[in-house]
Amino acid sequence: MSHTSNSALQSVQCQVIAGHQIASGRAAVNPYPAGSIELQLPHFKERGLDLSDCYRGTLNLSLKPKRFEWIKPDHTFENVQWIEGFNPETFWFATCVLLRGNVIFPGWIYYPHPDTKTQHHHDDTVLEVICNLVPNIQYGDNVKLLYSPEKLRIYESEYA
Repeated sequence: MSHTSNSALQSVQCQVIAGHQIASGRAAVNPYPAGSIELQLPHFKERGLDLSDCYRGTLNLSLKPKRFEWIKPDHTFENVQWIEGFNPETFWFATCVLLRGNVIFPGWIYYPHPDTKTQHHHDDTVLEVICNLVPNIQYGDNVKLLYSPEKLRIYESEYA
């Protein structure tokens, strides 16, 4: 997994929160029993992003009270028909680094674009990250996310 950038990374404190558990396939009611990430990986790989070394799920990171907005993703994959019977989706990815204590986990900010994703939305206070398995991670844990300010803007918001 290549993680290069022309500018210094910025960091933000985040809290691991429960997501919809659709990505990992752990949700009690899930149209994709293997998990959506497992089904999407081959489509990302054929478009040039190999995530095969990553855990087959996402970490949901709360930025509250901060919010985010995209500036320029590293990868944009449009009209990905990753499963029959559902509309194609657009995905954005940006490199990141997750720090848990002093352990580094290179990863990707994963963003199924809400204009094409029909269900399971997150608001702009939650980022989803795909990376290697983080041992013993639990809901409520605090982690630090390093990201490129050229790719993503994270800002204070009184409305979060």
